[in-house]
Amino acid sequence: MNARHLLIEGRVQGVGYRDWLLREAMRLGLSGWVRNRGDGRVEAVVAGPEPLVQALLSACRRGPALARVERIEESFAEVPEEPGFRRWPSV
Repeated sequence: MNARHLLIEGRVQGVGYRDWLLREAMRLGLSGWVRNRGDGRVEAVVAGPEPLVQALLSACRRGPALARVERIEESFAEVPEEPGFRRWPSV
């Protein structure tokens, strides 16, 4: 299992990006979390088999219909201890 930490920039708050990412991750059976940040970015950790993580990363570059993704900063992360995907409170 592989994990990535994502910081997603652009028009990604107020357009349903968090809920969309949550649904996509759950559909793929990935673990992790997603939340809004005070600086306007969306932050997430996604974990699972590499092909599924890559599928979600590709989808994240497009996002939901109203979003406009300008940049995704990606780094390796530790695999979350709890299974499933969650929406965390904003920071």
